[in-house]
Amino acid sequence: MIANLVQLAAGEEQNPLIPPGPELLVGTIAFAIVFFFFWKKLLPNINKVLEQRREAIEGGIEKAEAAQTEAQSVLEQYKAQLAEARHEAARLRQEAQEQGAQLIAEMRAEGQRQREEIIAAGHTQIAADRKAASQSLRQDVGQLATTLAGKLVGESLEDHARQSRTIDRFLDELEEKAEAAR
Repeated sequence: MIANLVQLAAGEEQNPLIPPGPELLVGTIAFAIVFFFFWKKLLPNINKVLEQRREAIEGGIEKAEAAQTEAQSVLEQYKAQLAEARHEAARLRQEAQEQGAQLIAEMRAEGQRQREEIIAAGHTQIAADRKAASQSLRQDVGQLATTLAGKLVGESLEDHARQSRTIDRFLDELEEKAEAAR
């Protein structure tokens, strides 16, 4: 500053872009001190922090890759389990269909057997009913024939053995005529 005042007093014109010599020297020394301080103290700390960040980023990337590999492995396991579950479901569905078909076949066979039993029982019942009706009809017709014959002949046909033989002979003749007509 003093040099500026001296120069101004001298009347010389000074270039505003070039600082005076002593200011330049003081500025250079101050810059060297700050640079030395930065280089010795601050730069190693900055480098240390940057190195830690780089290691953390690389570690994070490695962890992320490991996590991605593990996730891929778990995904493959889940896919395998899902495929196995689908296979098991298909097997169970097939077994259920087979059991259903077998049950239907068994029910049909049981129904057929019951139907045959019912038909056989029906035929037996019909035959028994026919025999009972024939026997009852035979007795009724026999009694009516005996009563009618007794009235026609004019004598009583009360003898049971004779009555029975007459009735049987009459009915046998009727059956023979019915069979001949067929």
